[in-house]
Parts: sequence; structure tokens; C-alpha cells
Amino acid sequence: MLELRHLYVLKAIAQEGSLAAAARALHHSQPTITHHLATLERHFGTELVRRGPRGAQLTETGSTLLPHAEAVIERLRLAEREVRDLAERGTRALHIGTFPTAGALLLPPAVKSLRAGGVNVSLTEGELPVLLEGLRARQLHAALVFSQPGERLDLDGEFDLHPLLHDPLLLALPPGHPCAAQDRVPLEALREEEWIGAADPADPCDRLLARACARRGFEPVHTLRTDDYAMVQGFVAAGAGVAVVPRLALGAPRADIVVRPLEGDALAREISAAVLRTTSAPAVHDLLRALTVQAQLIDEGWGQPVVLAN
Repeated sequence: MLELRHLYVLKAIAQEGSLAAAARALHHSQPTITHHLATLERHFGTELVRRGPRGAQLTETGSTLLPHAEAVIERLRLAEREVRDLAERGTRALHIGTFPTAGALLLPPAVKSLRAGGVNVSLTEGELPVLLEGLRARQLHAALVFSQPGERLDLDGEFDLHPLLHDPLLLALPPGHPCAAQDRVPLEALREEEWIGAADPADPCDRLLARACARRGFEPVHTLRTDDYAMVQGFVAAGAGVAVVPRLALGAPRADIVVRPLEGDALAREISAAVLRTTSAPAVHDLLRALTVQAQLIDEGWGQPVVLAN
């Protein structure tokens, strides 16, 4: 009979590189590890681990089994945490990840609704790579994430993405800029500008801008980089460069910058909620409903005339 401890043994051998090291990691004797591995191999009727003088490595069949074993182990860990939270605190618990701008405007009403329903919410705030790692490690039940339109995030097939908001990118200019008087600014007019970008050059917004500029035959030169959009506005106001800023991150623009839409390409990022497909936490479904309502309210607000600096 296949048992959970057999899967732990396979995972430990893959991680440690030998049966002896796996035994130490699991606090078992080596004969115990050998016995559990033999039982696992009999169950599948094939060799899963190839042993040699330099240690042990998984066979092709063992490597095929490994991600399934890891998924079972992680799912059990998640179930244990959910049940323990419910048993110890007498309430449902939900671990949510968010990036800063969504955490400021999109998430708070949803958290308020969840807390009113008796859900204990914990938050992890970080940029996209941190959130994706938290999801992959099953440390988060759900996370607000963003991407380029049509882009596939680095998540496996066990996650569902629930689209929430189409977040347009707007151009921020210093006062007195030659393009400030235009209703819409063509990218070609910004060919010689210095740009303020995200801390990570692989940020979806920067990649969108780079692709749009490439279609016009130039590459934007980033002289400053930060993930703090208040700092971006400050640098723009000081004349240190121009920037594209997501509408959600813009808030109420500073009085000493000019904000204009770009002409032509409708640059935008897609904001979604990533959720482990097999999660059974009812609070996750409550979260998705609340996020959907708030996203609709934000989108309706954006449909009204936006007061931008002149």
C-alpha cells in the first residue's frame, strides 16, 4: 500500500542526493529509507532511484513521480494549516499576497468584508517575484498579481487566474514639457527622453513600454529605477525624466506633474487573483467575490472624466 512516508522518502532522496543523506534529513536509519524505497518501487513495479558510488539519483520514472509526490505533500501541509487555524482560533484563516498598489486600493474592502465574516486574514506584501514564490511554495492561499495582456505567469497548472482589472498605463511628464499641451502624446515624441522605470527591468510595465518603443524604432533609456510610485512622481516633478504609471498606482496625481494618455498603443497591465485550484478554503471564494465587486467599482470610477494636471 502506498503511504505518505514513501513520498517523503522519494523527495528527500531527490533533494539530498543519497540514501544516507536522506536518512539523516528525515531522522531515520538508512535501512528504514531502503525499506520504504523498496516498497515504493514494488508499488509502481519499476526502479525509481538509481544508486551508485557517488550517491543516488532519480530515474526518469522517479523524476516523473516526484512533482506529484511534492504536490501531495504540499497539499497536506496546506490542509493541516487550515484545520489547525480553525481548531485553535475558532475561525477561518486566509493567507493573501498582494503588490503595493493593489494592496492600497483593490484589496482593503475585500479584507474588510472577510473580517466581518469571521475570517482571520494575514497579508504578505511584495513585488511580483515574491508573490509567485509564495504561491508556488503554497504559503499563500491566493495573491493579487499582474502581467502583460496575454502573458502566462510562471505558475504551474494547479493555479487558476481570475481576471479582475484592466489597468491602463498613463504618461507622467514634468511641468513645462513640450508634450504637456497635447491631449495624447505619441511615443515618437519621447525618443530622446530619459525614463524612470521599475526596479526590476523585467517588470511587465517596462516590457510593454520597451516593445511599444521598439515598434517605433528606438529603445527607452532608463536612468532611474524604483518600485515606489510616489517616488516616481517626485522624480518626474523634479524633471529627472518621464515615466509610464499604472492608473491604479497613480492615485491623485501631484499638482506639479502632467499626466496624459499615450497616442496609439493602449498600454495596460492585467491584474488578476491567482488561486490554488484545489484549495477548499471557502474564504477564497468569498475573497474572489469581494475583489470582483471592488474591481468593478474602480473600473466604473475610471469611466468618469479623470482630473489631470495641466
